[in-house]
Amino acid sequence: MPDVPRSRYILFGAIVAIGCASDLASKAWLFSWPELRAGQVHWLWPGHAGFQLSWNEGALFGVGQGSTWLFATLSVLAGVAILVWLFRFHGVLDLWLTAALGCVMGGLLGNLYDRLGLPDHFWPGRPEGAHQPVYAVRDWILVQWSDQWRWPNFNFADAFLVIGASALFLHAICKPTSSNDASAGTSLPS
Repeated sequence: MPDVPRSRYILFGAIVAIGCASDLASKAWLFSWPELRAGQVHWLWPGHAGFQLSWNEGALFGVGQGSTWLFATLSVLAGVAILVWLFRFHGVLDLWLTAALGCVMGGLLGNLYDRLGLPDHFWPGRPEGAHQPVYAVRDWILVQWSDQWRWPNFNFADAFLVIGASALFLHAICKPTSSNDASAGTSLPS
């Protein structure tokens, strides 16, 4: 195996750290707003984009509500698979793959933090003294075309997951393959 530049490990770690930190910091900040916790919407573009708090005990688009522990387990398994793919099967040799999987890992960790009930957060309307963990992903970005077409609320972790998954898809369809390259990510780009 060719030597992997140290910068590749730094790139992966930096993307993961930026993705997870921006997600957790934005959630902590917005979920501390009393008016948002009271159920109000803070519009940035009235009627189209703003901040609104919601809790998702499921997965993408709210599928599987109440299956938090299943999704937490799947997140842990996906995180392990990413690390194995990059560092055991040498995916880290491919710059694009390293960046894409860094985005996925950053988003995965941000939402996993919530699913494990780690933050000290409350359901809207819950008394301030009630410090019971909530095992749900905190979403806050509201986008809608009209009151009839509203995209499900999301967060920065979701955005990092979508960016990473899209980059993986583009990598899969655009990367030329050769008969000498049987496994993904076995050469450093020039």
